[in-house]
Amino acid sequence: MVNGNLKTILMTEDDINRALIRISHQIIEKNRGTDNLCLVGIKTRGVPLAKRIAKHIKFIENVEVPVGALDITLYRDDLSRISYDPVVNSSNVPFSVNDKNVVLVDDVIFTARTARAAIDALISLGRPARIYLAVLIDRGHAEFPIKPNFVGKNIPTSYNEIVSVRLSETDGDNFVALLSKL
Repeated sequence: MVNGNLKTILMTEDDINRALIRISHQIIEKNRGTDNLCLVGIKTRGVPLAKRIAKHIKFIENVEVPVGALDITLYRDDLSRISYDPVVNSSNVPFSVNDKNVVLVDDVIFTARTARAAIDALISLGRPARIYLAVLIDRGHAEFPIKPNFVGKNIPTSYNEIVSVRLSETDGDNFVALLSKL
């Protein structure tokens, strides 16, 4: 878990699964099916969430929706604050986004700066017909006029709190915790 004192568990593994199933249904409904639909996860935890949503869509519609991974490191507006020598893990979007309805997937939206960077990175790959945003947790505090289209859970937080999403693919377990900063 990240550095912080545990305040509460916000979502269990079952809660996460239910939220992703609901988001999958909402994506299908908003897109009016799966035509021209693709999912792009924002590294790191957005990628396994996008893959899980794709599995749910496959179960619901019996259609495999393409999934890509987007590294937004070089598109961040706070890059120099993070590191003068950033580690770029590279994107892997093995399909054209031109004229596609792209759902960007991330674990948490906080200031919306990551979402803005992801939109810039996505547009550098082509010209999507539409871009939607799906997040597991919306914790508020947006600094840009960006709002997710699909939300697993809204959690009002303070700046002194951390939302820690743990996924089996990246962390070995599945839950969302609210932590207080140390």
